[in-house]
Amino acid sequence: MDAANASPAADSHDLIRVHGARENNLKDVSVEIPKRRLTVFTGVSGSGKSSLVFDTIAAESQRLINETYSAFVQGFMPSLARPEVDVLDGLTTAIIVDQQRMGADPRSTVGTATDAGAMLRILFSRLGIPHLGSPKAFSFNVASISGAGAVTVERAGRQVKERRSFSITGGMCPRCEGRGTVTDLDLTQLYDEGKSLNEGALTVPGYKAGGWNHRLYAESGLMDPDKPIRSYTKRELADFLHREPTRMKIAGINMTYEGLIPRIQRSMLAKDREGMQPHIREFVDRAVTFTVCPDCDGTRLTEAARSSKIAGISIADACAMQISDLAAWVRELTEPSVAPLLDSLRGTLDSFVEIGLGYLSLDRPSGTLSGGEAQRVKMIRHLGSSLTDVTYVFDEPSVGLHPHDVRRMNGLLLRLRDKGNTVLVVEHKPEVIAIADHVVDLGPGAGTAGGTVCYEGDLAGLRTAGTLTGRHLDDRAALKKTVREPTGALEIRGATTHNLRGVDVDIPLGVLTVITGVAGSGKSSLVHGSIPAGEHVVSVDQAPIRGSRRSNPATYTGLLDPIRKAFAKANGVKPALFSANSEGACPNCNGAGVVYTDLAMMAGVATTCEECEGRRFEASVLRYRLGGRDISEVLAMPVAEAAEFFGAGEAHTPAAHRILGRLADVGLGYLTLGQPLTTLSGGERQRLKLATHMADKGGVYVLDEPTTGLHLADVDQLLALLDRLVDSGKSVIVVEHHQAVMAHADWIIDLGPGAGHDGGRIVFEGTPADLVAARSTLTGEHLAEYVGA
Repeated sequence: MDAANASPAADSHDLIRVHGARENNLKDVSVEIPKRRLTVFTGVSGSGKSSLVFDTIAAESQRLINETYSAFVQGFMPSLARPEVDVLDGLTTAIIVDQQRMGADPRSTVGTATDAGAMLRILFSRLGIPHLGSPKAFSFNVASISGAGAVTVERAGRQVKERRSFSITGGMCPRCEGRGTVTDLDLTQLYDEGKSLNEGALTVPGYKAGGWNHRLYAESGLMDPDKPIRSYTKRELADFLHREPTRMKIAGINMTYEGLIPRIQRSMLAKDREGMQPHIREFVDRAVTFTVCPDCDGTRLTEAARSSKIAGISIADACAMQISDLAAWVRELTEPSVAPLLDSLRGTLDSFVEIGLGYLSLDRPSGTLSGGEAQRVKMIRHLGSSLTDVTYVFDEPSVGLHPHDVRRMNGLLLRLRDKGNTVLVVEHKPEVIAIADHVVDLGPGAGTAGGTVCYEGDLAGLRTAGTLTGRHLDDRAALKKTVREPTGALEIRGATTHNLRGVDVDIPLGVLTVITGVAGSGKSSLVHGSIPAGEHVVSVDQAPIRGSRRSNPATYTGLLDPIRKAFAKANGVKPALFSANSEGACPNCNGAGVVYTDLAMMAGVATTCEECEGRRFEASVLRYRLGGRDISEVLAMPVAEAAEFFGAGEAHTPAAHRILGRLADVGLGYLTLGQPLTTLSGGERQRLKLATHMADKGGVYVLDEPTTGLHLADVDQLLALLDRLVDSGKSVIVVEHHQAVMAHADWIIDLGPGAGHDGGRIVFEGTPADLVAARSTLTGEHLAEYVGA
């Protein structure tokens, strides 16, 4: 070819090339990913998909973009280390749409998390009657404040005093401070009014007679400690319950006295519920009641903000509407002065409907969204974007979606690709793998058994490649021939949580019950809102595991306790030596195994500790052995190997063996005991939670989409686990979209027919075979298609 006809060099960059990727468990992985195509990464949970896509490709793209800013700006950004990889070529700007739950801050709603809330506030500040002022007047995060005073300004060398005043009109309800709910303390849970302080009237944890918390009140001199609380004068009761902090001498020591209610609010209620000790959390759950704010009716807004209306609708009404209805209302507004704003708002609201979230409302707290819903809310910003040649990275976008909704999601992914973008998707569902232009299959196993590329190519090649994914791609679970008979029923009457319409249903006990329906039809509202979590109910939801890089499966499951005791008993020393977070920690790295060096705006560097060589323990501790292994070697064992080790012989420890058996049951046999929780994938974390709850005494297990993050090959193992639970006498209720789990159920309850106010009703109850035969619902049609009926 002569030089004149040669294509420009710029057109030759059609691939993202990765060579020698070694992040987490990747073993020198090299792949070539075509640009402007849809590539799906698949493989069993823990095989290295996220390590390749998120921790290598997306992370390096993000780091290189950050490096284009000045050092001053980089100082304010999170610092990112360069991934462990030899060559990364042909990268484009990466936009990551992951499944991280949205912040559960009580002030964060769907409206504030997207641009829709901000645009509505501007709209009402321009068109609302009566006119209130700037958009701040409609924001429940801005309080109304005013002030006045003298300021000194210098003019022509002389200092002149001037009086200045200012005021900001905000929309925050002053009673609940924009939260929509107010908390009340149940005083009967704080003290027994029939007793005196010296008789032990205080029932708050940590306020036992004789302790300092108790002496603060009994010896303050403000009330008679021998008088029953019900006999207190008004003054004594006010001092006891509400007094402002006051410095005084108590028992000869200078202390700050504070009324019981503000003291408890400050010391206990200001803390995050998840971080509380179990007995404190139990007390708070008993003593605190959350009620809708009586001043604003839960709208979070001032009376003025609610009085300003457009076409008879206030901003509180607009935010409470289902988004599909709000979009229709906005479409009817025609006002040339705000035409660009209305166009933009319509586009955003239509994106919500198109992506299948039209059933949400803008006042829905963002912390209540599921992982799949949160991911789709994040997608909304990118759907209407004019950017091209961008790499979009998705983490299981089908999570939480009914098969009917998966088709719509596929259409959106293809639209992003057709605009000229590279779309990378980490996914397990065959329906999504089917639309891929290019497939990268990682494996062959999980953890140390994974981290290599088993197949790269098109979908037809994957089917014949003989890899685990290829073999299971066309798996179809058959309908059960016989179903179990229920042993009883859990009666739910008149359920009205969220969009449920007075639902009456009997959930059979002693069998595997699957609750299904399109996203937003009311499944979680029915299960979590109507089945009380008592001592008989064990609920395993999708909330993320909280844990630092010091937490690992051994600490999370309570496995480390019997292991430490076994080591201590065998060597005649105390158990605290065998904890890397306690006395046995290496003094150089404080038991972290690595030493972190902060380099300001450059990425911090983690180097393996030279003293303990990453083992995390002091050298003297590693001399103590159990069954020929030291504690660091035990923590480096995979679950399956550790189960053998603690199952028999010198290291026989029944308590440890039981926990390891449960971890193996949920398919985590490949995890090492000391692997930091922060490195686990989403599916691994949920199964870890399931394993810890399997020891609970509950008779009813409620599972929220347990197939999340599970490879096709692992679904069979999950079904076997659910069968074992039912056969051992438990009742299992599963909220699920996966057709294999539906087909395996003894009883199906289908909600719908649509989402939001089009749902909230029971559209089918019966066996899977009846559902397929009737084909009366969307679920029935998709299940019939799946089983080939």
